[in-house]
Amino acid sequence: MTLKPWAWAGLAIGGLGAATLVSVAFVDLGKADQIASVAGGSVGVIGFVLALIVQFGGSSPSTAQPTPIPPAQPGPVDASGAGAIAAGGNIGTASTGGTTPPAAPPQTQPTPPPSGAPGPGGSVAASGPRSIAAGGDIGSASTGS
Repeated sequence: MTLKPWAWAGLAIGGLGAATLVSVAFVDLGKADQIASVAGGSVGVIGFVLALIVQFGGSSPSTAQPTPIPPAQPGPVDASGAGAIAAGGNIGTASTGGTTPPAAPPQTQPTPPPSGAPGPGGSVAASGPRSIAAGGDIGSASTGS
């Protein structure tokens, strides 16, 4: 493990201070006691201030790069027929299981992609019972009963 220059400087200053206290203690024990008291109090206050800065100070920008979003597929994505699946991107899980097709497909308005997420690169269409079509990633989809 390598230490940063500030850590080495701290170790050197601490070692120098300890050596100085030991040498002064051999000459005058009362003076060494006074020096140790002042030095200990100073180190405690400095440590407290540094802890407050670390706890409540400004944060540095993160070095982690965001995960890139793959581009949407340029061509149209179509699915038709019973149990058809089509996607313009990755599919984590998709299931069109079930034996009875629905009486009538539900009429829903297409929802726009969440902010920051790319929309489909081309047209996306699904037709027929239990069909799935997506212009992007699908984490999970199921149209069966």
